[in-house]
Amino acid sequence: MNHQWRKGSIELVPGYFLIDAENRPTDRAEDIDFTVEGGFVHVRLHGVPHDQLVSAPAVRLITCKS
Repeated sequence: MNHQWRKGSIELVPGYFLIDAENRPTDRAEDIDFTVEGGFVHVRLHGVPHDQLVSAPAVRLITCKS
């Protein structure tokens, strides 16, 4: 499947996190690339060599830069 990647920021609800470039858990990230597929958000954090996946209910706020 071909994803339409967007740039933005993300904030997760308490109890959910992403792993940042320093291998630490974080519940918010700026300047990300993301795409939504089904009930999941695929997230690319700069400096992290792999995509991360969170369920849509884990997302408190996601912003999209134009």
